[in-house]
Amino acid sequence: MAVEAAPARSAAARRSPVLRRLVRNPVAVASLAVIVAMAAVALLAPLLAPFDYDHQDRHYASLPAPPDGRHPLGTDNLGQDVLSRLLHGARVSLAVGIVVQLLSAVIGTALGLLAAYKGGIWDRVLMRITDAMFAFPDLLFAILLVGIFRPTSPVDSFLTVFVALGLVGWPGMARLVRGQALSLREKEFVEAARAIGVTGWGIVTRHLLPNMLTPIIVAVTVDIGNVILAEATLSFLGIGIQPPYPSWGRMISDARPFLRSAPSLILYPSLALGLLVLALNFFGDALRDALDPRQRR
Repeated sequence: MAVEAAPARSAAARRSPVLRRLVRNPVAVASLAVIVAMAAVALLAPLLAPFDYDHQDRHYASLPAPPDGRHPLGTDNLGQDVLSRLLHGARVSLAVGIVVQLLSAVIGTALGLLAAYKGGIWDRVLMRITDAMFAFPDLLFAILLVGIFRPTSPVDSFLTVFVALGLVGWPGMARLVRGQALSLREKEFVEAARAIGVTGWGIVTRHLLPNMLTPIIVAVTVDIGNVILAEATLSFLGIGIQPPYPSWGRMISDARPFLRSAPSLILYPSLALGLLVLALNFFGDALRDALDPRQRR
């Protein structure tokens, strides 16, 4: 029992400085509170929203209507409840951010591990591909991919955005994982695993990957906000998530003709988008600082 309890106490001791550092950071706490609140809103949107996201009230069609008892934030020019679309838009933004980052992480981690462990021609070819992709601005590359895939339905637009942004995001993850793997593969525990006959796959899955999860998690957290902003930009340009599905970027774009007569149509989705992206970026930075070994005394 004593032998089993010692590793548990050691692991708790290692985690506690990270948790203390996060708790003592007011920006991290506030950012996490915003993220949790947004996630709760996204999950409970069907219950919280007074209407479906595609419901149209014919009494309010043709021109935006101001807030009233039926529509707390008013309606857009199609008679759609702004509050309902705003709440459902949180689901779209968080879903895109999480799915795209998971896709980028899987592709980047696999290719980064392959380049580092195999080395030689594998390393040179994969790194040249990542260098070539870094030469293009991410957003322009995503626009190009969306143009190639050309979604034919609103449902297809989700898949197109997932794939386009996922393919844009993997090079950074691949380079990060490759650097971590190159450092770890020369460690004594990896050499010992080779000496006792552990296969290459076993070394990668049992020794390399578990020891690089921390930087991977931090990188995924930091970039979720950037992915959400990229999706909003694509939707603002009319090539992202297609109607009737609500997207904050699309809501901002559709409200442009009414900037003077109904500025709140742009204000609400802009505030929600900015608040979520800032919270994700601030929390990601705080998490990275808390987990940075160079900051530990």
